[in-house]
Amino acid sequence: MAKERIYLNAFDMNCAGHQSPGLWTHPEDESHRYKDSEYWIELAKLLEKGRFDAVFIADVLGTYDVYNGSREAAVRQGAQSPVNDPLAVVPLMSAVTKHLGFGVTASVAHEHPYPFARRMSTLDHLTNGRIGWNIVTSYLKSASVNIGLDDQIGHDERYDLAAEYLDVCYKLWEQSWEDDAVKLDKGNEIYTDPEKVHDINHEGKYFKVPGAHLSEPSIQRTPVLYQAGASTKGRAFAAKNAECVFIGAPTVAAAKETVDKLREDIEKAGRLRDEVKILTMFVPIVGRTEEEAKAKYNNYKKHISTEGALALFGGWTGVDLSGYTKDQEISYIENNSIRSALENFTKIFPDKPSTVEDIINAIGIGGMGASAVGSPEQIADTMEEWVNEAGIDGFNIAYAITPGTFKDFIEYVVPILQERGLVRKEYDGNSLRDNLFGNGDQLAASHPGKRDNALLVK
Repeated sequence: MAKERIYLNAFDMNCAGHQSPGLWTHPEDESHRYKDSEYWIELAKLLEKGRFDAVFIADVLGTYDVYNGSREAAVRQGAQSPVNDPLAVVPLMSAVTKHLGFGVTASVAHEHPYPFARRMSTLDHLTNGRIGWNIVTSYLKSASVNIGLDDQIGHDERYDLAAEYLDVCYKLWEQSWEDDAVKLDKGNEIYTDPEKVHDINHEGKYFKVPGAHLSEPSIQRTPVLYQAGASTKGRAFAAKNAECVFIGAPTVAAAKETVDKLREDIEKAGRLRDEVKILTMFVPIVGRTEEEAKAKYNNYKKHISTEGALALFGGWTGVDLSGYTKDQEISYIENNSIRSALENFTKIFPDKPSTVEDIINAIGIGGMGASAVGSPEQIADTMEEWVNEAGIDGFNIAYAITPGTFKDFIEYVVPILQERGLVRKEYDGNSLRDNLFGNGDQLAASHPGKRDNALLVK
């Protein structure tokens, strides 16, 4: 039996050609409009019409410069370069929607938690409680050196830093201001009762934050917490903190392996196996018929950028394939980049090793996730298969071309999923967290961010 409903996120980035390198050259692709406020406004309206839970906006703070030891390929091919700030488009999108949520990516390695906590509270206020935070530790050395570090922080240490970063944020969001601190008492000229605003007195290995949060409590206090770490250290971090986890898997079998490990780690962290929603990245190529979908896919393949795919692969995995031939096989190498990404790319086929050409084709349409080609019914069947066989809760829908991929999916596939009872016809709550879980606006009482950080709220 399928689960109660399928969760749907749209996956985008404030750049041209997000996950399918070279497809920005397709005549119907409009991703170059990422600089245009109207692009984001139109997309938000479309996604809310399709009853998506949220739009998830990825980000990087560096360029992909592993391939050939240079950023030239990424810059030339538009492989997530140039890229703008993900948070700035949220007010545009929230102003024209009522329920759509916004998951924004921000790195713990590149910004101090004190000003960041205020930025997120501000967005939660402006969106009426519809903001989420994709917690990333950052995998690009180019980002680290451009903020003044000598080198990239080691993979496992980045998660140690993330744990303390999140601890600071929890204290600011959950401890610092009591629920009734703001009085707005014009008669007695008291805006906020100072006795109800508390210093957090944090002093740790990485951060020292003695004072109080700058913002009054927002609807959710803590934004919905997304995480995408699938390494051993990443899974442990997600198991403790995340409410939604994103994975990228080339096959159902690979997804099931990752999901099973995550569920085990969630239990070890003292949480219920199913309280964390797991979504996999997915690119649907939809036609009114199977033949039309295949023709569309073959047309898209003509626009794949080999150089762009190899630039993205280098950034994601830390492995430079510039000296490899297309028929060479790839094996797992442990380094400081996204360890799960390289592992997944070695599992594109269950019965043979992946070659460089296999990787180029997989990234070319699908990026770090899987793609499917077919009629609306076939795409819906494939999604059900992933839910039932891999144990996922939903999908992070990425585009081959934008907004065409989203339009086709919403016009042709969503009605079928709604008929099957797998996608809701109406939103259930107002805040992002309530829409997702139906248990109110704020962190569950059992979540460590709430459970361990309520000491100062009297």
